[in-house]
Amino acid sequence: METKKVWFVTGASKGLGFELVKKLLSEGFQVAATSRTVESLISNIGESSENFLPLSVNITNNNDIKSAIEKTVNHFGQIDVVVNNAGYGQIGTLEELTDEEARENYAVNVFGTLNVIRNAMPYLRKQRSGNIFNISSVGGYSANFPGWGIYCSTKFAVAGFTEALAEEVKDFGVHATVVYPGYFRTDFLTKDSVKTPANPIQAYEAARNSEQAHLNEINGNQPNDPEKAADVLIQISKEKNPPVHLLLGVGTMEFLNNKIDILKKDAEKWESLTVSTAI
Repeated sequence: METKKVWFVTGASKGLGFELVKKLLSEGFQVAATSRTVESLISNIGESSENFLPLSVNITNNNDIKSAIEKTVNHFGQIDVVVNNAGYGQIGTLEELTDEEARENYAVNVFGTLNVIRNAMPYLRKQRSGNIFNISSVGGYSANFPGWGIYCSTKFAVAGFTEALAEEVKDFGVHATVVYPGYFRTDFLTKDSVKTPANPIQAYEAARNSEQAHLNEINGNQPNDPEKAADVLIQISKEKNPPVHLLLGVGTMEFLNNKIDILKKDAEKWESLTVSTAI
């Protein structure tokens, strides 16, 4: 039965992950949920039970992830749907962010996701079924936001390796989908969830304006409902041929069309130079 599918959701103590886990449990699914502290999961969702397994996981530690997935399979007997939701926003221009700040964002958003895929795939491949949802961002498709370059580049990476993953795993009956959420009314843009540069450079006026707009104006006024996003992911998991690319939320089609227009205009303007390299 569909409701007996086992879901493994990272970053489940708040935001989209939290709403998804709540929705899954209410509909009778079995769910393993991870967060940095198991206490946050227990206080927000509940104790371990027949249908719910809260797990404390350091997403950047491969052995931690391996252990969590093993515990999931031991508890439920299998794993069917993987949602790589754990991640955070890092604001800052390329000049002002330190090497440590940039690498940490990649460690969580990119390599954390790869850790999960690496350790979940042996089970999915063996059972020849399953879904992997990698949560990117609309900023992983269009990155023209000053001060969000590092964050957007991590989400571009997620989109890129998901495209390859979809081709690698399709022969095993496994589906991979990269999800591009727009602005959802979660705590993603709160000061507890997004990091600002340790050493800001005030000369970057556009980046400072973007930072303040996201933290003070967009935050709390996002046009999309995370509960409805959870409904979409559940629906897609039931599809025989789910998409590799999934735009999620009102406003995302505008980003898609604007990016296509920009690419086409640049390509057409410089076509003579593009083809001038032929031997």
